[in-house]
Amino acid sequence: MAKLSASRQKALLRKYALNVKFLMMLASVLLIVYTLPKQAKFGYEFEKGRVWNQKDLISPYNFAILKTNAEIEADKKAALATVTPVYQKNTEMAGQQQEGFKNDFEIKWHNAGLNEHLKNIYLQTGINILNAVYDKGILKLNPRYQLTGKDYGITILTNNVAVDKSTVDLFTIERAINYADATISKLPNLDKAFLLNLVQDRIQPNLSFDAKLTARLEKEVTDNLSITRGMVQKGETIITKGTVINDETYQKLASFKKAFEDNSRTNGNSGYVLLGQFLLTGITITLLMIFLYLFRKDIYHDNRLVSLILLVITAMLATLSLAIKLELPNFYYIPYCIVPIIIRILFDTRLALNIHLLVVMIAGFFVPNSFEFAFYEITAGMVSIYSIKNLIRREQFLVSALIITFTYFCSFVGIALIREGTFSTIDWVDFIPFAVSVLLTLLAYPLIYLFEKVFAITSELTLIELTNTNSSLLREMAFSAPGTFQHSLQVANLAENAIFAIGGNALLVRAGALYHDIGKMENPLFFIENQISGFNPHDKLPYEESAQIIIRHVSKGIEMARKANLPEIVIDFIRTHHGNTRVDYFYQSFLKNFPEKFINENIFRYPGPVPFTKETGVLMLADSIEAASRSLKEPDEESIGILVDRIVKYKLDQNQLNDSNITLKELETIKQIFKRMLMSIYHVRIDY
Repeated sequence: MAKLSASRQKALLRKYALNVKFLMMLASVLLIVYTLPKQAKFGYEFEKGRVWNQKDLISPYNFAILKTNAEIEADKKAALATVTPVYQKNTEMAGQQQEGFKNDFEIKWHNAGLNEHLKNIYLQTGINILNAVYDKGILKLNPRYQLTGKDYGITILTNNVAVDKSTVDLFTIERAINYADATISKLPNLDKAFLLNLVQDRIQPNLSFDAKLTARLEKEVTDNLSITRGMVQKGETIITKGTVINDETYQKLASFKKAFEDNSRTNGNSGYVLLGQFLLTGITITLLMIFLYLFRKDIYHDNRLVSLILLVITAMLATLSLAIKLELPNFYYIPYCIVPIIIRILFDTRLALNIHLLVVMIAGFFVPNSFEFAFYEITAGMVSIYSIKNLIRREQFLVSALIITFTYFCSFVGIALIREGTFSTIDWVDFIPFAVSVLLTLLAYPLIYLFEKVFAITSELTLIELTNTNSSLLREMAFSAPGTFQHSLQVANLAENAIFAIGGNALLVRAGALYHDIGKMENPLFFIENQISGFNPHDKLPYEESAQIIIRHVSKGIEMARKANLPEIVIDFIRTHHGNTRVDYFYQSFLKNFPEKFINENIFRYPGPVPFTKETGVLMLADSIEAASRSLKEPDEESIGILVDRIVKYKLDQNQLNDSNITLKELETIKQIFKRMLMSIYHVRIDY
């Protein structure tokens, strides 16, 4: 009954996990569909200078031909030229300035000591000048309207009564002062400087520019402009097959596309569009799940990892949808390559390429020039994946960015040459969005760190950090257990080269090898590689106690690793590097010295488990072989070969590699690499 209960519990857990997976898939599809623009997609793609290779295009309804942006701008410019700037006239300013002139005159007259008989002439002359200039109008010229010359037409509003004038007929402050100077100069016996100073102090603009009213008039004339020119009638041929798309036919096609989109919004059934988007997105996500089920069952059965993948895909497509809604001038600003880079670093190359293709396929339905878009992004995505296939340094991100940029550039030039047929007409400014996209791709680095922390994943970037021998844990081992540290370095070199040859994660193996024996730091002198004085503490201990001390370095290593927050994928190497083998030296010594005593063999056996990946299996072999090679008194090609073959056979006989997925052919490769490297380490001469 207990077994049945446990099996039922596992079945329920699997069923529950499967239901969660389907819910995540459905949620991802719904979120993607929700963000996508809800309108029918125009069924044709076209560009100026290209040949129309599709069938003759007949207009299914009447539609207006849109003007080009250049034509609209020219019409706006012409319309704005008909609007004269509006000025408001201040009718009170003339009287105010004349009164001010009179007051200034009275004050300064007595101090001037001029002829009293001419006082009224001075006063009246100044008043007449001010009356004349203010009656005509004083304004400040607006540079905006001085396009062809100094003077231009304006509209003057006086108590809401409009009068059209030219600035040539009006005074500026400078002109008004010159007029006053000329008028005073004609009168004899007057102190010109005295009167002119008083008058010019009272000359101020009485015509003020009404920016709001002028802007309103300009808006009215531009709003009333037509954005179309001519019509295409129902049944009329828009373009025939084999015709080169010139400016005129391009404008007709663009107008037809706009009419189609407007018509689909008003008369189309958005429900069908929604259904189509749901089907396409659903197929894409389903294909991804099938790929995971067939080729990456470890990810498929881990809903945490599935949720991360779906999150990355959904976020990228939602970003594209947002760019469409915001009418981003160029969709190549979006860093599409960030998706394959993130998936490649967190998972593997095949999955990254598969997901990138699926994302580009969906995006292609909603961007212009779908084929060119797909070519740009698929090639750039493939290059981004290939350029970081073996990530061993952070600088590879920058190198990858440069390679992606070069790929974009080659694609850009190639497509431009096909389209234009010459270098001279290529608009190099159009390459800027691609460069910006590559710069934004560098955001993958902090995003990878975030995903690692949130989803508890170990990326190759983390492994690079862990393999730095200056890390605190490795520095401590180098100081407290130097022999173990050197042993770990040698094991790392052996295992890394072997796993690289048979296909596996070399960086992971190196990290696991460097930390697999950290538990020996608890009692370093109990391990022979750290004994330098000839004293062996095991000589004074019972065999079973010595065995337990040796075995305990595994559990202690796991404890130390977790305390140091090492990833579980690295801790697996500590847990499995001895599998469930026996500590044979102490076991055989006990049997030899106490043949009459019964002993529980498990006291001398490591707790396991046995290695369950290629990486952990290779490490187990490298660890045992490197340790055993130190006991060779005169290492040569023959003795090293015998040693390697013997230890590998022993591990096979003990069923230690049953779960590691290492084939016999791969074992032969591993043995050859170990033999060659050990001969190099011990400087064995090879007979040629």
